[in-house]
Amino acid sequence: MKKNVFKWLAMGVMSLTSLQAAEKPNIVILYSDDAGYADFGFQPNCAEDMKQLTPHIDTIARDGVRLTNAYMSGCVCSPSRAGLMTGRYQQRFGYDNNLPPGHQNGVDLNETFGVKRLQKMGYRTGLIGKWHLGYPEEMHPNKRGYDWFYGLLQGSRGYFPYEKPSPHRVILDNDKPTKEEGYITDRLGTAACRFIKENKDKPFYLFVSFTSPHGPLQPKKEDLKRLEHITGKGRKNYAGLVVSLDDNVGKILKVIKESGLEGNTIVIYTNDNGGQTALGANNTPLKGKKGTLWEGGVRVPWAMRWPDKIKPGSVIDDPIISLDILPTFIEASGNAVVSDWKLDGRSFLPLLTGEKSSLPVRALHWRQHGSKGSISIREGKWKLIHNRNEAGAAPELYDLSKDISESNNLASEHPEVTKKLTSKMKVWESQMKEPLWGAGSAKKPLGQAKPKKKKSKKNK
Repeated sequence: MKKNVFKWLAMGVMSLTSLQAAEKPNIVILYSDDAGYADFGFQPNCAEDMKQLTPHIDTIARDGVRLTNAYMSGCVCSPSRAGLMTGRYQQRFGYDNNLPPGHQNGVDLNETFGVKRLQKMGYRTGLIGKWHLGYPEEMHPNKRGYDWFYGLLQGSRGYFPYEKPSPHRVILDNDKPTKEEGYITDRLGTAACRFIKENKDKPFYLFVSFTSPHGPLQPKKEDLKRLEHITGKGRKNYAGLVVSLDDNVGKILKVIKESGLEGNTIVIYTNDNGGQTALGANNTPLKGKKGTLWEGGVRVPWAMRWPDKIKPGSVIDDPIISLDILPTFIEASGNAVVSDWKLDGRSFLPLLTGEKSSLPVRALHWRQHGSKGSISIREGKWKLIHNRNEAGAAPELYDLSKDISESNNLASEHPEVTKKLTSKMKVWESQMKEPLWGAGSAKKPLGQAKPKKKKSKKNK
């Protein structure tokens, strides 16, 4: 009799454990690099030449939700990743600037990556693709919470095989260099599929950090055949990187479905910063590009699906920032954020599930190049931006509910709003550190840029 009781108890514990594991959603982040705001079919303002080129990414919005006011916490690659990975403003630990190649620094070792917290909650974790958050051994992805890393440590590389890749550009399988072969976007997509197949029986978190469509613009010849309607060489080559990205997103979504995981897998597609218009991206109707704090530098395309929870075709208009991803995942997994973590984001799970239609208004912040560089704040419909590194620049105020293109400066018409937001901006910045490297750091002080001289007709 006792044996039967123990047997039933053991079976009950196993059943409960299995149920708890099943209730935890799988998480897949599909993260592109330098893509344009208007370069995806799911965006209402999609450029005409790109409308039919991203069918797989578009299904994420169709089957889930599109975020209309979505932001990264940084305007360039490395700081954006630092904020997203920790759930904290990267300026808190001196990470305003891109990490230079070979630099002996990275995300402060006192900062805990969110993925490490998910690991402790029973998640199997994987990072595929670009790292760009530290080169020293102690800053390697495997040391920051990823069970499996398959990718490059540096911020970019060529898409075709190198004869002799540098240690930071070679594709690593954890810490082992791999053979140079195949097209990089395809290799990353295949590795992501492998991770899903190998971990389908347990909850997993997978961050797929594509290098596409970051330069160099090296599309596959066969992809260019699909782009004969695009005449400009740079734009066509850029589009070639985007269609390869979409093909590999399609591969990943197919494996999720074939593995029977579709219903309880959260999939996010978004981009690491504003589009790099100098290399072919289109940010219409936004002002600015990658490397600026205008909307075109920090606002990003963002779509999510979670078939068991999100109503297809939904739209979220609340401002959402990448810092919100970690607390949202923590809550979705059935756990709670601990106050000692001092996260800057908040969960938007109630918006995803339809429990709430909006969340309380809050302030979002951005800064680049330290206390003498550009800074901005958004609260509700208002955005204040001050490009302090430009001589003679004053704070500018925009009503984003009517002027997403930031074309009508209202600072003089609403001095009380300008004053209030300036004060909040100063309080926030007082809690931040100066950059540990790059522009605005102690080693590279930032002076004011001279205003650009207008060319005379003779010089044109």
